Amino acid sequence: MKVLGITTTREVYVGSKDKNFRNNEFLIVEDPVQGDIIGGVVESKTFNRFIPLDMGGDFIDSSVLTSLQALGYDIDKETVYVAKLRFFEELLYPPLTGIDVRTPEFYEIKDILIDTEPDMALVLGTIKNTDNIAENMDEQYKNLMYTLENNNLSEQRELPYLFDYRSMHQYPHIGVFGGSGSGKSFGLRVILEELMEKSVPTIVLDPHYEMDFTDRADFATKDYRDKFTCLEIGVHTGIKFQDLEKRDLKNLLNAVSELTDSMNNVIDIMMNKGSNLDSFRNKLEMLLEGQELGSRDRILQEINESVDATEKKRLEMVLKVYEQYDKTCNSMSVRGVLWRLNNLYHEGVFSHNIDIILELLNSRKLVVLQGSTRIINVFATYLISKLYYMRKEYRDDIHRNVENSDYFPPFVLITDEAHNFAPKGYDTPSKSILREISQEGRKYGVFLILATQRPTLLDETITAQLNTKLIFRTVRASDIDTIKEETDLSSDETKRLPYLSSGDVFISSAKKGRTSFVRIRAANTVSPHTENPFDELEMIDNKKYSDLYLNIKDFLPIGITGLNDLVLSLNKKMDTNYSYDEIKLILEELVKRDYIEKNTDFLGEMYINK
Repeated sequence: MKVLGITTTREVYVGSKDKNFRNNEFLIVEDPVQGDIIGGVVESKTFNRFIPLDMGGDFIDSSVLTSLQALGYDIDKETVYVAKLRFFEELLYPPLTGIDVRTPEFYEIKDILIDTEPDMALVLGTIKNTDNIAENMDEQYKNLMYTLENNNLSEQRELPYLFDYRSMHQYPHIGVFGGSGSGKSFGLRVILEELMEKSVPTIVLDPHYEMDFTDRADFATKDYRDKFTCLEIGVHTGIKFQDLEKRDLKNLLNAVSELTDSMNNVIDIMMNKGSNLDSFRNKLEMLLEGQELGSRDRILQEINESVDATEKKRLEMVLKVYEQYDKTCNSMSVRGVLWRLNNLYHEGVFSHNIDIILELLNSRKLVVLQGSTRIINVFATYLISKLYYMRKEYRDDIHRNVENSDYFPPFVLITDEAHNFAPKGYDTPSKSILREISQEGRKYGVFLILATQRPTLLDETITAQLNTKLIFRTVRASDIDTIKEETDLSSDETKRLPYLSSGDVFISSAKKGRTSFVRIRAANTVSPHTENPFDELEMIDNKKYSDLYLNIKDFLPIGITGLNDLVLSLNKKMDTNYSYDEIKLILEELVKRDYIEKNTDFLGEMYINK
């Protein structure tokens, strides 16, 4: 292998008659002045006598052709392999044309590609096209994982990609970007498995009900069942109303539907700290009832006309609330606050508390919060803020040397469809706290992992704070433009984004200072949504007709004249309500499925067992 053409301090062309180059493989240029220079292939092509080199366009220029001829290549007859090699760091001088290029040994490239040990890192996958280097790697880096290649399980053949999660203290927050079917959710599952193995306290917002780690893959031996808990909002966890500050309640109600200034005023005036849900709702209902009656005199008239002592006492409370709040809270705003409050109440948001979440995080578990996108957005508005400020207050107490401060652990917050929680261009209740964590969370040990199919729709301030980005297959031009702006992917690499295989990912790391091309490892667990829906259709149908045959076979053989008796007997046996025509169709389907046979003679049709 030789250096070709006019060289620069950033990249060179290399050529070979024997070696076919692969994108993202690593090579060493043996420069006699500057020593060994390591670089990665960003583009490669093959030319032969059927494809003249001068058809290479921008990739091949006249200097490359001239140097190939000078180095002894017969470019009119031989197959020639040419690659563009980009250096990891800018050089002082351009390398010399014609010098040798070779494949590095593991020890020469280890410090560049591997910056931590497996037991101190998240093992995310393998660095693609490093199999020739991996042959001589240290034993501790071997057999760490399996990968899926064309849906076939393969043993590790390449260098592992180890993510130093402890460096998130200096390089916080991770973005996971990729379109549908790109492997984004699969990659997120691998990250979560690794966090569980390291016992990192983690909160996962799961609107798709897919982050369940109960079922193991066929090859896997690791068991995560005691490392995570799935909680459904409104069923297993919720918000204790007494713990809410006015700010918290405003955020919650605003997540249901945007509050007006007048509605905010109702909450400021009528909510007392520590009041329970029933007392606050009753106060709103009483004020609204008084406002609907219209005046103090009308309420007094109702009190005087009432003959029931309990009702009279209730109306007196209505009058008291009316006199206290009517002049400062208009009825439309009171009605709006009450409607939003009842909406959350019926969702079950106020039926539980977050004690179980606090307990699980303190036990270093992973907590999966499930629910609709809307209810997660509502609940997360309160929860994220609560957890973040608990951690922040603990760290601030430590710096102030406060004794007996209640410990609360550092934690990672992970969400899919992140653009729904922190959208660009407009505010949501959860956006402000996520933005604060993205900017300040590092100091307190609170970290974000945000996944989205549409990075363009994610808040720009938050996107800019994501120091590590995993970029799976992306096809939208606007999203690719955002990725160009927010990462160090080259133009050659961004051109490849629409064509990446599922599970292949570019990992742009601020700590490493470069982008790596990685194959995500095979997950040790399987998603509950992996079943093919068309397989499901067949399975349900097969079971249906299998059960029907088991119930019908004892009545066979049977002719057309006996179908009415079959209808009565089968409906009684199965507690169903089949009609004559439906039974006839079922018998025909059983014939078609080869469960039974149908004979036709001078007596008519006869259905018999095979």
